[in-house]
Amino acid sequence: MTSISWQDVPRTNFMLLHAARLQAHYAAQWLARAARAYIPAQPQDRHTNLGWDDAFGGLTTHPLPDGSRLGLRIADLTLAFLDQHPHQLPLDGRADAEVRTWLGGHVAARNLASGKLDDPSPYAIPDHALGLGARYTLDEYGDAFKVLSVWYSNADAALASVQKRLAAKKLKAPVVRCWPHHFDMDTLVDLGRGRSMGIGYCPGDEFCDEPYFYTSMWPEPSIPNLPLLPAMAHWHTYKFLAALAPAHKIVAAHHQGNYVQQFLDVSVAAALNALR
Repeated sequence: MTSISWQDVPRTNFMLLHAARLQAHYAAQWLARAARAYIPAQPQDRHTNLGWDDAFGGLTTHPLPDGSRLGLRIADLTLAFLDQHPHQLPLDGRADAEVRTWLGGHVAARNLASGKLDDPSPYAIPDHALGLGARYTLDEYGDAFKVLSVWYSNADAALASVQKRLAAKKLKAPVVRCWPHHFDMDTLVDLGRGRSMGIGYCPGDEFCDEPYFYTSMWPEPSIPNLPLLPAMAHWHTYKFLAALAPAHKIVAAHHQGNYVQQFLDVSVAAALNALR
């Protein structure tokens, strides 16, 4: 077992982490808007997916026409252009109308049509007061944003380790990316003949309101034939089938990174076996 890069995650109030995650999810839509507006379309909206930049501490778009990337630093909720002339906007205390004015001015200065930022999104995200004109706020959520950033950094490193090992075995495992629709990171492995395996991380959703790692399979195998998972994980079966390792069990582990590595090793092996 190859050890993964991991920063220990402190125990966190999951209600505060939930609130921080929703704000960050909304803020990430500015990256998605820019990608839809200025990056050539790809199948399955791949042009809108985001990478994790560990040095920046946030999510970034694919390169825009001028070579820059638009990023969202998670720990302090700041939008920034990443290039030789960086410009950034802390979102704390600002409403989306103000963000639109700032971003529109900067894309126009880069000879991009700012009106394209207003094209409608092809998907809905969870309702939030930000959508009604409320302001982003760090206030009591400051520590939660920092913890959320650590989760994303850890997830990118852990999933990239798995992706590289699978690619070395000549499996079609694309690089790890974050999808602004669900705000999750994954590598979706194409196993051929209509079979696929998703290996990912989600910061929380309607199925599990805390961060979690998962391994999903398609088509879904027979549940009774699935193997036992490590103690911190379980098989999720409501609306989709996946091995799932939730945050509250990971943070309680003596060696968090080893627990996650064990989960990924066992669940990926189980998925490959089930999809043979």
